[in-house]
Amino acid sequence: MTNSKLRRNGRVVVLGGYGAVGRVTAQALAGRFPGRVVVAGRDGDRAARLAAGSGGTLLAAQADLADPASLERALDGAGLAVLAVEPRTAAQHPARLLFEHGVGLVDVAATHRMIRCVEQLGGLARSRGATAVLSVGVAPGLTNLLARRLHDELGGADRIDLSVLLGSGEAHGKDSVRWTVSQLAEGNQESARPLRAGMGPSGRARMHHAFPFSDQYTLRRTLDVPEVTTRLSLDSGFLTGLLFGMRGAGVFRAARLARLEAPLTSAITRVHVGGEDFAVRADAHFHGRHAARALTARSQTRITGLVAAEVAARVLAGGLPEGVHHIEQLDSLADVPSALAGAGLTSWRIGAGA
Repeated sequence: MTNSKLRRNGRVVVLGGYGAVGRVTAQALAGRFPGRVVVAGRDGDRAARLAAGSGGTLLAAQADLADPASLERALDGAGLAVLAVEPRTAAQHPARLLFEHGVGLVDVAATHRMIRCVEQLGGLARSRGATAVLSVGVAPGLTNLLARRLHDELGGADRIDLSVLLGSGEAHGKDSVRWTVSQLAEGNQESARPLRAGMGPSGRARMHHAFPFSDQYTLRRTLDVPEVTTRLSLDSGFLTGLLFGMRGAGVFRAARLARLEAPLTSAITRVHVGGEDFAVRADAHFHGRHAARALTARSQTRITGLVAAEVAARVLAGGLPEGVHHIEQLDSLADVPSALAGAGLTSWRIGAGA
């Protein structure tokens, strides 16, 4: 069992640490904990190359989520793991193995099914002295924190609408694009109406389409809000219309059935039209009252990695309760957006009707 001293002074293993998000997380953590951060993934050579170029601040390990033995080796001496890659199946999620060894978890996963699996291990985490923080990143993550802030300001919420605007010119990681394509193939939430919303004090209103980010499911439980919907748009109106038009026509679902998701993902990965700025907005409604806030920054990938690093550093610092929690359930994490102001994350209060 990992004791509290090891959790605070042990290594931090970033699973998927050479990926787009994981690389940002690992490098940010290495600046705070040099020599204690391990870049881990299926490709040990890629991990080793990243570590070799870090000037000794990063270590490397080979770890495959489908191979528990390799995970055991990578976790030797670890007090915390950051999961910066989406497991292919629930059976591959490393949470049980981590908790059994008393190792904490910061999870960037955005699939509700995966998150529910981890939630069910809360008792195991508490019994082994491990702290896990879920819904870490932009959406879920910053959206959850915005929702919690507005919920507190209004004294509750009957409905929360979350809007996510991503820069379609950003070079998103292949895993991120693959996940987006898989969610578009699900075709759920098509009955939820699109919503037009501005994403800042001067940003023009855009049409956002319902998209199954996990925050809309977890916030119904953690904040006791009966209606929560997350919507997505790209800064290119053309690409937004194309993607959701294809979803409505069943193209993504047909590609899954024909086993063509991989080439479709590859094609979308090569499209870079637009900028790299992104924004998230939350609108809360309660007994006829309305409040809205937004956060804006450059590079959703970069900010996701920095949110994960900030949360991981606070878990290592101690003081967070043991067990499994979503980011909005921990009062001490409410100021994470403020902590990232130096990275360009800006908060906006939006007037009614904006």
